[in-house]
Amino acid sequence: MTPVLAKAEPKLLALDFDGVLCDGMAEYFETAWRAYCHIWQPDDTALPTELKGSFARLRPLVETGWEMPLVMRSLVLGIPEAEAMADWGAMIQHLVEKENLNPAELGEAIDGTRDRWIASDPESWLALQRFYPGVIDRLAEILQTDIVTFIVSTKEGRFIRQLLHQAGVEVPAEKVIGKEIKQPKSQTLRDLRDRHLSGPDDPIWFVEDRLKTLQKVKQEADLTTVQLFLANWGYNMSRDRQSIREDNRIQILSLNQFAQPFSQWLS
Repeated sequence: MTPVLAKAEPKLLALDFDGVLCDGMAEYFETAWRAYCHIWQPDDTALPTELKGSFARLRPLVETGWEMPLVMRSLVLGIPEAEAMADWGAMIQHLVEKENLNPAELGEAIDGTRDRWIASDPESWLALQRFYPGVIDRLAEILQTDIVTFIVSTKEGRFIRQLLHQAGVEVPAEKVIGKEIKQPKSQTLRDLRDRHLSGPDDPIWFVEDRLKTLQKVKQEADLTTVQLFLANWGYNMSRDRQSIREDNRIQILSLNQFAQPFSQWLS
């Protein structure tokens, strides 16, 4: 099926949270370091703030949570960023084998670290999340329109609602689809279409910062009318953006465009 041309504005808008609305890099960094300390038990457990920039540049390579402690491990070991970026999969496989690591245990370390932190001091955890400039005002504007708007995220819905509440935006619980739903975003888009739109050609726009997520949606034969946007301010790399310059389904979106009327998103 040939994709239809994008219409002037969506009937249904789906927004990712981390990397589109919210920048949680500071929390990612500290959680990864705490998990690193749990696994490798360094003598000095002070947060290595000098590694923060490198961590942020490598963070887009992470596909699943268990890889985050390995970002920190690669930096502590002094592995050059360029080497990690050249073949991330091979590098983490080498670390796993060389250090006799278990991805499941690494995942438990990162999830357990975050869960304990949230349980013991949720305010400090929430304080490390910040919204990208202008997105809250734009979201508030969109919520005042007739456009059916959902937040579709791998972050827990309760935290998304709390962060938005703190920023002065109230989003109904049923409009926030978090990690608790436990299904691919492609299926969530399918569900939203079936429940909230009257016809297959009603336009859905989906904004996401992870290129692989968008590519998976693109592969779904029954989702060819979903207009896909890659948020270039989120957790992706220049090579990701460059690779889709000629893509007929995935549009690169800037933060400046996001703040403007929908007609500007397609320029």
